[in-house]
Amino acid sequence: MSKAKDSSQKLDNLRRLIYKFSRNPLSLIGLFVVVLIVILAIFAPFIAPYPEHAGSFVDLASANIPPCREHWFGTDIVGRDVLSRTIFALRGALIMAVGVIGIVTPVGVIIGLVAGYNSGTRIDTVLMRISDIFLALPSLVLALAVAAVLRPTLFNAMIAVCVSWWPWYARLTYGLASSLRNEAFIQAAQVIGCNRFHIIFKEILPNCFSPIFTKMALDVGWVILIGASLSFVGLGEQPPTPALGTMVADGAKYLPEQWWISVFPALVIVLMILAFNLLGDGIRDALAPEEG
Repeated sequence: MSKAKDSSQKLDNLRRLIYKFSRNPLSLIGLFVVVLIVILAIFAPFIAPYPEHAGSFVDLASANIPPCREHWFGTDIVGRDVLSRTIFALRGALIMAVGVIGIVTPVGVIIGLVAGYNSGTRIDTVLMRISDIFLALPSLVLALAVAAVLRPTLFNAMIAVCVSWWPWYARLTYGLASSLRNEAFIQAAQVIGCNRFHIIFKEILPNCFSPIFTKMALDVGWVILIGASLSFVGLGEQPPTPALGTMVADGAKYLPEQWWISVFPALVIVLMILAFNLLGDGIRDALAPEEG
């Protein structure tokens, strides 16, 4: 009976979240664009008009064709279809975003939880001072410095962004955990003899989900931007693999005559960031506690 009641309550909460999210038209637009981007990335070989152009392909007879019916985004200096390469480049951008968020979230959250629960102790001092050292440097500058030391690949670019991004989750979770540790339900758990692991991960962590999920959704766009920045300076995926930042950098050499080579990939980067930010705003509003 209790399990059925809990299931019913969870279902009601989910419906309430969906209803609140659906009331924001901009968030629905962001969700639609994000789903479209994911579909394009997954089924790129079947959707791209010229999938063979995503690799080592040269057709000098078709080079520098402006946007037309056959090539909606035009072609680059070696005759490759810009639209096809842009669709394939979505894969690397999404892998970067999912990989970085998937790594830095558990690492930062665990560090923040441990430091927050042990607030005022030596553990708190050591962990938070380490995170402060990383936070003292701009994320992009630190990512560039780390990526410059490593071999330029997508995986190493992800590692570089992870090194610069985890302290933000640690700091967020630390503030939440340090405020929750003095709540009555935490003190009650301590009185009845619950161990630290149970208190941290069963009592404190569930109460941190809402702001953590909101930050994850909002951070996807920023991670994509930093990943594109690394590719722009040659520290991400290497040719002939298409990457949005690399395509913008290559096309910038031929502005303004062959403007389409860099403008369209740049617009796709802007669209992705905007879509994920709109989606993140909707998730934030849906998870926000109701007033009254």
